[in-house]
Amino acid sequence: MSKQQFQTEVSQLLQLIVHSLYSHPEIFLRELISNSSDALDKLRHLTLTDEKYKALIGNGIDAPRIDLTLDEENKTLTISDTGIGMNEEDLVAHLGTIARSGTKNFLAQLSGDAKKDSNLIGQFGVGFYSVFMVADKVEVFSRKAGEEKTYKWTSDGKTGFELEEATGNDARSVAGTTVLIHFNEEGATYANSYRLQEIVKKYSNHIAFPIFLTYDKSEWNAEKKESDKTRVTEQVNAASAMWQRPKSELTDEDYKEFYKSITGDWQDPLFWFHTRAEGTLEYTTLFYIPAKAPTDLYQAEYKGGIKLYVKRVFIMDDSKELLPQYLRFVRGIIDSEDLPLNVSREILQQNKVLTSIKTASVKKILSELKHIATSGTETDKARYEQFITQYNRPFKEGVYGDYANRETLLDLVRFKSTKVDGLTSLAEAKERMQPEQKALYYITGGAESMLRNSPLLEIYKKKDIEVLILDDDIDEIVFSSVPKYGDIDLKAVNKSNAGDDLKDESTPETTAEKAEALKPLLEKIKATLGEAVKEVRASSRLADSPSVIVSDEDEPSARMRQMMRSMGQAEIPEPTPTLEINPDHEIIKKLLANPEDARVADAAWLLFDQALLLEGVPLKDPSTFVQRLNRVLNQSI
Repeated sequence: MSKQQFQTEVSQLLQLIVHSLYSHPEIFLRELISNSSDALDKLRHLTLTDEKYKALIGNGIDAPRIDLTLDEENKTLTISDTGIGMNEEDLVAHLGTIARSGTKNFLAQLSGDAKKDSNLIGQFGVGFYSVFMVADKVEVFSRKAGEEKTYKWTSDGKTGFELEEATGNDARSVAGTTVLIHFNEEGATYANSYRLQEIVKKYSNHIAFPIFLTYDKSEWNAEKKESDKTRVTEQVNAASAMWQRPKSELTDEDYKEFYKSITGDWQDPLFWFHTRAEGTLEYTTLFYIPAKAPTDLYQAEYKGGIKLYVKRVFIMDDSKELLPQYLRFVRGIIDSEDLPLNVSREILQQNKVLTSIKTASVKKILSELKHIATSGTETDKARYEQFITQYNRPFKEGVYGDYANRETLLDLVRFKSTKVDGLTSLAEAKERMQPEQKALYYITGGAESMLRNSPLLEIYKKKDIEVLILDDDIDEIVFSSVPKYGDIDLKAVNKSNAGDDLKDESTPETTAEKAEALKPLLEKIKATLGEAVKEVRASSRLADSPSVIVSDEDEPSARMRQMMRSMGQAEIPEPTPTLEINPDHEIIKKLLANPEDARVADAAWLLFDQALLLEGVPLKDPSTFVQRLNRVLNQSI
């Protein structure tokens, strides 16, 4: 026998589970049955695709089933399956350590709120440890398919675990795992057959394998005038693939409980979409949208949420090929009648059947969401707002990467705006366009507060034209690739061509006169700034500020260049911005009155530097900026 310590994270996790998740201890049974179901799924797949395992059926591999055996007197419950099983190495890896990189994230997210924290258990794949909420001792006996030895793992959930080879009556005759739970004082309430049946029906009724409960059944004996106890074994779940049943037979509760059983989520899903396709291809899909974004949504090693079945046989649950990356938050089932049972991850990438299913599934999910977003009912509006709060950013990734569905995705994403509180759609912004407005305008490049106060917005506010506030760090990359929404141009206000739309065409003579009068000053400022700017010109987009910098249409903004460098793209060429000055501003008028004044040089650099700062661009030489500023202050005081 070897005595081993838990990995540090496991010890922390056990402490937190026992002390934080006490309000829903019944989930221990859901988690253990789910583990057994996964083990049965994996073995069934192997027996259908691998000759080695196929030959062991009836000789080391038994029919798939899950057995619950209750001993009310001794307050124990045994959960046994005929799944793939574990050997000594597997037991240490799965029950002594937590390999997933998200564990520390899990520990950090535990809040002490029991209901919120119980929701995290299944999301992080640490459900086995929930058994220590109700047990003071747990014994696990497991034999791996294709191997002869059974190993016994024992722990009290506090001091570590013991691992040894199991012999005699403890040894299993067939592959699988047996979990023997010794209930503690709080867990003794679950040493009750009615309670166990209730929990199984609530959480695990749709597990595709039969679940049997063996217990002492009491029946009234009229002759003896007392209850007789008989040891019976009864099936306590429906054991059918829930997603294959007609929608007309299923209730909302059926859908919600099935979602919880496959995800470990404690909350109800926001939406679900159940589809059965018949024709050239036959398949069934059942997709769920979680109420809260998965905790690994923005991690490179996120876990796929779709389980792939072929003719009700589980194939895999961690493939990222089943839906595009921007829909990585979707959970659910794809069950195909046409894929081969031995399909591999490599085959998935080129398989035409799966490509067709994937294409149709994406269109289905997006069309259902669009229907909810545009239905007009207050209930759907509130639900869609809840949805977009969680998943707006992934949809923006889709706008960038999924050209085939770009128009639908543009209808689904939401934006902050200068005109409305909260979020708005492009369709709503289009309806609010002014009669003379030539495009839908947006601003990118920093935090919301900075963007809302940008001098670039001044003329739009003056003309009562709406500008969308795009403050996500990916917005500039995404929307620079989107030239139109339907037949309407989309324009960034910090691009040089957006200013052309704002020129006052009613008085072209006045505009031309201003430009001509300003010419000596523009030339002086350009000569002073030299190669720092591409051009200096009069601005038609400023109302209150003296200056602003803009980029050419095909150039990344200064903010985007910063972001690209932070991502490791050091060799980005440094395009020079255009400086625009406001001919109606008092500073510009004073400079125009004395263009040859020695102070114009300092003023030119200060106009340029302040425009850079307002764009969120750090100055290359702050000390020189301060010296200039002090000189100007000294002259003005």
